[in-house]
Amino acid sequence: MVYLQYGKNILRRSRFLNSECVLHHPVFYAGQGVRYRKLEVILTSNVDKLGKAGETVKVAPGHFRNHLMPKLLAVPNIDKFAYLISEQRKIYQPKEVEEVKEVPKTEEDTMKEYQKAARRLENAKLVLRRFIKIDTELRSPVDKDEIISEVARQLGVFIEPENLQLTTPLSTLGEFEVPLRLPKSLPLPEGKVQWTLDVKIRKK
Repeated sequence: MVYLQYGKNILRRSRFLNSECVLHHPVFYAGQGVRYRKLEVILTSNVDKLGKAGETVKVAPGHFRNHLMPKLLAVPNIDKFAYLISEQRKIYQPKEVEEVKEVPKTEEDTMKEYQKAARRLENAKLVLRRFIKIDTELRSPVDKDEIISEVARQLGVFIEPENLQLTTPLSTLGEFEVPLRLPKSLPLPEGKVQWTLDVKIRKK
């Protein structure tokens, strides 16, 4: 410290140092007790108490050299890095999601969905494979819940238990017409008195 003070006094007395002279070397700044100038850097990630990704901030050279640069949290503020950061933000920045207003379904829309599902059930055939115990008797009967799950898996139609009129489980191989309980407003297929679901149980 004594040497720094001594050197400062010499510089002040020197005829080469006038009031307009500015000392730019860090050693002179340290000798005069002035902090060296900060660096402008571009943050590549959000840094607590410093800024968000893409922002330009000023930091001490030592903080940038020892902390930000080794962890790739910031890059020098030069044209090359500024262009790269802006291009990366265009690629990875999530797009704003437009708010979609849900339009309430009308009674007509609901009826169209019923008709579409009813026609699919009427024209399709549900096929199940089961192990048999003796002759055509199934090892495990097919109940209502199993038929409902298979209708959803095979036909893509979701029905409620009350829509399926199955009084007893199916316990043998063969083809069956399982009655369906659908809204009365749906027009029945030609030549039929009720909606049905064709179920075929085959040997596994």
